[in-house]
Amino acid sequence: MCQHERMQPSRIPADIVCSVLIASVIVFAAGDGHAAGCDFEIQGEGRVAAIVDARSFRLNDGREIKLAGIEVPDTAKATAVLSALLVGRGVTLRGDDDMPDRYGRQPAYAVLTDSGTQVQGELLRQGLALVSSEVADRDCAATLMAAEGEARRAKLGTWVDPTAIKNAESPGDILAGIGRFMVVEGRVLSVRQAGATTYVNFGRNWTRDFAVTISRRIVPAFEAAGLAPKSLENRRIRVRGWVEARSGPRIELLRVEQVEVLGGD
Repeated sequence: MCQHERMQPSRIPADIVCSVLIASVIVFAAGDGHAAGCDFEIQGEGRVAAIVDARSFRLNDGREIKLAGIEVPDTAKATAVLSALLVGRGVTLRGDDDMPDRYGRQPAYAVLTDSGTQVQGELLRQGLALVSSEVADRDCAATLMAAEGEARRAKLGTWVDPTAIKNAESPGDILAGIGRFMVVEGRVLSVRQAGATTYVNFGRNWTRDFAVTISRRIVPAFEAAGLAPKSLENRRIRVRGWVEARSGPRIELLRVEQVEVLGGD
């Protein structure tokens, strides 16, 4: 029987917590979900005392941990999942460093000590998170994207909604999400450079239609990855990032990992 009273920090309805707990037990019993591509140096260990929000938790020693590498659109359900998976369990924290962010949280990839299951990967596989635009390590990004892809193809969680991926040809829908993290898909119409910025355009009206921007200093990284901006013309791509309003809606590309060239997916 589900012990709902143990989930007090999340304040999630009992029926959601119970169903999430059962599903999580089944997932963990299926096998090891450790994301080897994100196998960074160990930055600490601890036992989870409470869930703070949909991507943060507090350890028994008072440290607050922010799950790195993901964005969480469905906060209520993700919080329930974290409660079911983490509260009272030991975690190993991995990352490039243990420097806290401006809110005092330590960004980390959290791995359950007893099973080796990575928490970020589990949220992604259940469709409760999106891969962030801030993952700089290519192997880690590929591992997380693979987990996200599993949920997308199975239409789990966020991916049940057919509008979860925005259509680049509908700039109004994207513009409505200013300040939000979005995944946008479409065919590149043209690539133009203006000063130190390259514009990857998905429409003919540059003041209204959706575009992504690439700073001149970032272009060499795209070229090294075989994704020279000009080579994207007439190709269907998927991009992710925070939407800004600069005439039309824009997403700034800071890393190659923000772009997927689409084939049969």
